[in-house]
Amino acid sequence: MMLRTNKPAMTMGNCRGALTRWWLTVIAVGAFAWGTLLPGIAPAAQADGVADDQWYLDSMQAEEMWKVSTGEGVKVAVIDTGVDKSSPSLKGRVVPGKDFASAPGDENTDPIGHGTTMAELIAGSGAKGTLKGLAPDAEILPIRAPLSGMPGKQDAVASAIRAAADSDARIISMSFGTGATDALVDALKYATKRGKLLLASTGNEAKKGNPASWPATDPEVAGIAAVDKSGEVTDFSSHGKNVDLAAPGSQDIPGRCKGHMESYCPGGGTSSATAITSASAALIWSKHPTWTANQVLKVLLDTAGRTWKDKDSSSTYVGRGAVRPRVNLLEGKGDPGPPDVSPLTGVKTRTPGDGVGKSAGDGKGESGSEPSRSAEAGAPDKVKVADSASGGNDGGGDGNSTVWIAAGAVGAVVVLGGGAFLALRSRRG
Repeated sequence: MMLRTNKPAMTMGNCRGALTRWWLTVIAVGAFAWGTLLPGIAPAAQADGVADDQWYLDSMQAEEMWKVSTGEGVKVAVIDTGVDKSSPSLKGRVVPGKDFASAPGDENTDPIGHGTTMAELIAGSGAKGTLKGLAPDAEILPIRAPLSGMPGKQDAVASAIRAAADSDARIISMSFGTGATDALVDALKYATKRGKLLLASTGNEAKKGNPASWPATDPEVAGIAAVDKSGEVTDFSSHGKNVDLAAPGSQDIPGRCKGHMESYCPGGGTSSATAITSASAALIWSKHPTWTANQVLKVLLDTAGRTWKDKDSSSTYVGRGAVRPRVNLLEGKGDPGPPDVSPLTGVKTRTPGDGVGKSAGDGKGESGSEPSRSAEAGAPDKVKVADSASGGNDGGGDGNSTVWIAAGAVGAVVVLGGGAFLALRSRRG
C-alpha cells in the first residue's frame, strides 16, 4: 500500500546556482521531494492510497470513457527525469527507452520522482494505492533528459526530442520548460515532420514575470495550462498566446515525493496538466487509430470546454478550453478535419498518417513560410467556460531550465465537468 503525505516539498527555480544547491541538498538528505512549498501543512501519512485525490477522473467521466477506449495501442514518449518501471502502477506499461542525462542509472532511474509521476498520470494502473492513469492501457516510452539540475550535455534535450521522434511513440509529452536554442527548434520541427503530437507545459511562472518558455512556445507544440478542482485556472499557470488547452493541474493532485516509491506529496502544476492532456490524446487516438496527430489535436481543441461561440478564438489563460475527450468518445463529436493541416497554425504539414513515417518536407508548409499561431481574434475580455455535458457525469544540460512543479490558488476559470458555469477572466494577446 502506498503512503500519502502532506509533507511540503521543494520549489525549483530557473537559476543554475539554485538548481545545483537543490541537487546537492537532495543527494545529502535522500529526500527526493517534488512539488511546491506549502507552509503550515504538517506531515501526515495515510495508508489509503491516492485515488480519492484524483478528483478529475470523475469530472472527466473516466469510467465511462474506459468502456470505449483505454489508450490501448498508443505509445507516449515521456521526456522527463526518468521513469521508474518498478512502480506497481506501471507494471507492464513501460517499454525500453533512451537516456540522455549524465546522472547515475538509465532511463528507468528517476531520483526526482517527476517523470514517474507523469507516466503514472498517463498510464498508471492504480495498483497498491498508486496513481491511476487516464489512459491506463497506453504504453510509456521513457526518455530521460538532464532536467531539474541533473547533469547532462548541452542540447541533450534536443537529442531527447529527436529520439522520441525516431521512435514509434505517437505522442511526445514534455512537462518541462527551457530557453529556445537552434538545436531545440530544429528537433521540434523534425518531430513534427515525423507526425508526432507534441504537448508541453506552459510553465508555473505567472507570478514570476510570466516568461515565455520552450517547447510550449513553438508554433507546432500545443501549450497546456493548469486548472484546479473548482474549475479555476491556477494563479501560477503561465499565460499568453502559447496556451492552447487547459487540464487539471492543481496542487491537490498527488505526485511522487521520494524516489523509492514510499509516498506521495501535493503536486500538480502544468506538468501534470500536460500528462493528463497526453492521456486524453491517447484515448482518442486509440479509438481512431488511422487519424494523424493533426486530427487528434483538432478534436481535442474542438471539443474543449468553453462557452464563447467562436471555437477558433482562444483565451490567453486556457487556450480553447478544458480538455474533454469524453465529448468525442461518448458523444461522437469533434471534426478531425484534414489529416495534413495543423490546427494550431493552419499550415499544411504533409504529416505521415501513422506518426512513425518518414520525414516529409521541411516543416514550413507548402508556401515556405514559417508557421505561427493564429491570432486570438474575438476572444472576449470576460467570458464563461463550461463543460456542457448533459449526462451524469525540464530543460537542457546548461542548467537554465526547470521542471515546473508548483501549487496555486485562484486565477481565471474554466469548468471541467458537471455542467457548472463559472466566470473566466481572459486576456487578448
